[in-house]
Amino acid sequence: MEEHGWSKYFDVDIMDADGEVKLDIPDGLQIKEDYVGKNLMNYDSMVVMSHFKGHPMGGFGGALKQLSIGCASSHGKLHIHCVGREDVQPDMFKADQIGFIESMADAASAVAKHFGDNIVYLNAMVNLSVDCDCCGEGVNPELPCMKDIGILASTDPIAIDQACIDLIWNSNDPGRDHFIERVESRHGRHILEAAAKLGFGSREYELVEI
Repeated sequence: MEEHGWSKYFDVDIMDADGEVKLDIPDGLQIKEDYVGKNLMNYDSMVVMSHFKGHPMGGFGGALKQLSIGCASSHGKLHIHCVGREDVQPDMFKADQIGFIESMADAASAVAKHFGDNIVYLNAMVNLSVDCDCCGEGVNPELPCMKDIGILASTDPIAIDQACIDLIWNSNDPGRDHFIERVESRHGRHILEAAAKLGFGSREYELVEI
C-alpha cells in the first residue's frame, strides 16, 4: 500500500487506490449516484471522525461533509461539486450553491445507508476556524476565531452536526458572529434540512455531557 500522510501509521486502505464503486441514490434531491473509493467495500463498519469547523464552500464541515466529500473518490468529489453535471459543468466553482449543498446531503445519505447501524460519528469542536483543513497549498486558512468547545459523539450524522451548529449559535464567544457569517453566506445549514428530508437521521437530539 502506498503511504499517504497519516495513513502510513495505520493498517488501512487508501479508499480510491483501486478505483471507485457507485452507490445508487434513487431518492436523491440532486444526484442519483455517489462514487466512493472501491476499498470502502472492504469494511462492514466505520467510525467517522471529523474536525468540525467552517468551510469556504460548504459553510461548515462536520459528519455530513465527511460522509459525502470525505468518502468520495476523486471523480465522486467532482460529481458532488458539479451537482452531477460534470459533463456540462466543468468549472465546479460555478455550480449552483443550493444544488451543491443538497448534493452533499445526497452523497452522505448513500454512505450512511450503506453502513446502516454499523457506523458512529465523532465531531471535534476544536481550532474553530471559518476555513477548512483541506485548504490547498498556497492558501492560508484563517486562524481559529472561537475557543474550543469539546468533542461530540453520536450514531446520527444529522443530529451531531445540528448539535454542533446549535452550540455555535448559542455561544457568547466573541468569534461567534464571524463563524455564523461564514455558514450563512454559503447556505451551510441547508444541508441539515436536506439530509433530514432524505430520512437517514434526525435534527432532534438530546445533549448529554459526560
